[in-house]
Parts: sequence; structure tokens; C-alpha cells
Amino acid sequence: MTPDQEYVMRTIESRDVHFVRFWFTDVMGNLKSFAVSPGELADAFSYGMGFDGSCIAGFTGAAESDMLAFPDAGTFQILPWRPDSNAVARMFCSIRTPEGDVFEGDSRAILARVVEQVRQRGFLVNIGPELEYFYFCDSTAPVVLDRGGYFDLTQLDSGSDLRRDTVLTLERMGIPVEYSHHESGQSQHEVDLRYSDACSMADAVMTYKMVVKEVAAKHGVYASFMPKPLSDQPGSGMHLHVSLFTPDDHNAFWDEQAEADYHLSHLAKCFIAGLLHYAPEYSLVTNQYVNSYKRLTGGADSPSYISWGRSNRSTLIRIPGYKPHKENACRIELRNPDPACNPYLAIAAVLAAGLAGIDEELEAPAPVDGHNLALHTSAQLEQAGIAQMPRTLAEAVDAFAQSRLMQRVLGEHIHSYLVQAKRAEYRAYQATVSPWELDHYLEVL
Repeated sequence: MTPDQEYVMRTIESRDVHFVRFWFTDVMGNLKSFAVSPGELADAFSYGMGFDGSCIAGFTGAAESDMLAFPDAGTFQILPWRPDSNAVARMFCSIRTPEGDVFEGDSRAILARVVEQVRQRGFLVNIGPELEYFYFCDSTAPVVLDRGGYFDLTQLDSGSDLRRDTVLTLERMGIPVEYSHHESGQSQHEVDLRYSDACSMADAVMTYKMVVKEVAAKHGVYASFMPKPLSDQPGSGMHLHVSLFTPDDHNAFWDEQAEADYHLSHLAKCFIAGLLHYAPEYSLVTNQYVNSYKRLTGGADSPSYISWGRSNRSTLIRIPGYKPHKENACRIELRNPDPACNPYLAIAAVLAAGLAGIDEELEAPAPVDGHNLALHTSAQLEQAGIAQMPRTLAEAVDAFAQSRLMQRVLGEHIHSYLVQAKRAEYRAYQATVSPWELDHYLEVL
């Protein structure tokens, strides 16, 4: 056994753990789990635990359904919301075929492969997400708990205790938090996770979403990561802060001499150029639902314009300027992803687009600062050479389907599945008569 595996076995005995849940995601990023008794773990570490892959969205057909889940001992954590006696723990898993091959539909393996490509170029990845969500009275209708706004800390913010319990639970699971606060929308909240390596952060995002929902349920309310649940309130995003570091802890995005360019290195600007160039192609992965595009086309600070800048929050990419002369703080903030995405695939796609920008020596356009792009007409944006993100899921699917980069990064298995599944989703959406149509047309037509 490895040291991590030995630690798991000792902890299970000392903490009276009776169940270990094996966690993994389907292609859409939905968390899947089954419980294993401690007596099975030794074999599970060596040989995996079998399950029916044909029952998991995006995995396999019935003819080739046998799959194996191998637990990652480094992700072992006790679940704080379960009883201390007869405790329950969890580990994330890698998915393999019975022949021992990495399964091509394993999202976690896709991200690990891209991170390895980054490492081969001599860099380490730091990712820090800002995750927004809403609290509602229950899951049947979006009834808000408060009328608070950005940074409110008054009786208007009824979610303060829920955020506090969420942060404490995350920290008990080894996930450090930088910020938590009320967001701009009514009953909308945000928790920012402290930056980490890409693979650990994707695991942390999955854990975070589970913790938020578990704490909400404990308080008798419902937490939703739906990108745009309320028509008259801002949508929820998952802004990604990204930087590349060298093994000797030098920020590869930093250039001391480039003060006029926000201290961004040539490599950083090529990375930005890649994110902008390939944004329509990875949009389906970072914004994977019909509802995602209600947020992106919502106006105001909606990150639907393929541009970048420092002080402009209507651009797709922003350069945070809180500590402009500190090397470690130099990073880019990608603003279009939403928290309903599969974090493994989303981070993989984003990193691959940035790497493509570096490899292809793409040139970033001039930054856009000082004015809100949402106030510009389509003609003005076209004259300025600023394109827009896909405005519907259908547009995103078309761009994704034609993308050689996304097919190469995600593999034919996941790429083709997403194209088919998302085209079916959009057809079903188009065929549905909405309450808006009934309200506006039924009595007058």
C-alpha cells in the first residue's frame, strides 16, 4: 500500500468509519456515488470496484457496460454532515475499463491529461474560482429568502448563518476559503475558494457544491446553482482566476517591465489570445445548459463580449488589479463559466485554449477599458472588432461540434456525446410552450 492508502486504513479504524463513498462524475458533471464497506478497501485500492457504466450518462452502452472505480486515497475525507459515530467518508475515483485502461469518458482523467501537458511545458497551474448561487425556500419555485444586495450584512441577509456553516464545513474537509459574501441579486451568495492546482480544485468544486446543498437542507432551505433562475436578478457565475507558475515559484504571467500592459508577460497575452480565439468553441463546456445563455445575454455585466481589459467587468476576461505590483497576484479572470458546468471538463477546455494560444503564438487584441460593452449597439461592436459569445445553446453546440481543439482535448467519446445530448436538449426546449408565451398570446390570438 502507498502511504496515503495506509493513512486511509488507519483513519477508518480510529474514526469508526463504517461507510466509504466512492465519488465520480458523469459527463455532465453530476456527482455519482456508491458506498463501500471498509473491509473491501484493500482490494478496491488494488483492483477497483465494479459498476454498471451503462447507467451513467455519457459512459457506455449496455454491450460494454462493465466499469471499475479506483479510489484516490489522497482525496479521503470524513463527511462532516454525517454522524460522528458510524462515520461516513468519501474518496474521488478514477474510472477504468476491465482491461485496466483509463476510461475515455472519465472527466477527471481528461483534466489530468491536460494538466500533464501544461507540466511538460514547464508550468504548474493555479486555479481559484468564485462560485455564485441562490438560496430559495424550496426546490419547487424560486422564492427568495432576502432582498439583500452586494456585500449586505444586515437583517436583509438571511443567508449569513448558512454561509458561515458552509465555510466551516469546507474547512473541516480541507478546502480553504478566501471570501464569502452576499452577492448582487436577492438571496444570491458567493464563496471564493483559495487557489490550488487544477485537479484538486475541480475536486474541491464538486465537494463545495455538495456542501452548499447539504448545509442549506440542514437549515430547511434549498440552494441552486442554476445559472439564471430569476429573470429580474443577475445570473450566477463561476469566474475562474488562472495563472501559470514555474517549478521555482515564478509567475509566468508576470513581467516586471510591462507596467503599461498590467505587468502581463508575452506568454500571458498569448494565453489570453487563446482564450478569446477559442471562446465560442469551449462555450458549450463552460456553459452547458439552455439556461446558461439566459445569463450570458442578460446585459449589465454579462460576460458575453469576446474581449479583455482590466477595469471593465463587461469583458470576457478581466485582469484583477487589486495588487498591481505584486507578482504572485498577477492572473487572468475568465468570467463566462457558470457553476452548473462540469468543472473537470470546463477547466480542461480553458487550459487547452490558453495553451493553444501559446503554441500558436496568437496575438491578443487591444484591451477594452473604461466603458460598458453592454451599452453598445451590434454595429458599434462590429466596428470595434468585438465578437459576441454564442447567444443560445444551439449556437454553442454548432461551434463546439466543428472544433478540432475540443475534439482533441475531450476525445471523440465525450465530444460526440455532448453534441448529441445538447442538440436533443435544445430541440426539447424549442418544442416546449413557455409560460411567457401563454401569458402574452393565449388571450389575444
